[in-house]
Amino acid sequence: MKWYHYIACFFAGIFLTNAIPHFIHGISGDPFPTPFANPPGKGLSSPVLNTIWGAGNMIVGGFLFKVSKLSWNNKLAIFIFFAAVLCMSFISSIVFTDRMR
Repeated sequence: MKWYHYIACFFAGIFLTNAIPHFIHGISGDPFPTPFANPPGKGLSSPVLNTIWGAGNMIVGGFLFKVSKLSWNNKLAIFIFFAAVLCMSFISSIVFTDRMR
């Protein structure tokens, strides 16, 4: 694999992980922060906007996942993908803890 496939692995993990909370809140009918909220990233956006934002993250993440040529045979690529998933998970848990109270 070329170096840019590993970068695609990393960002695929970031986008796919970010899609989960937005899509879940959106289809559940709950408001949740997005970059389009007022103030950006701090206010709450509508469930419809969160569904769209989550779906957009899934599309971008899926495209990057395909570009990355991730396979179970490439241990480094799998490590990079799941490291990105964990990074985004921890960052989201810290950022959204204060905003959802």
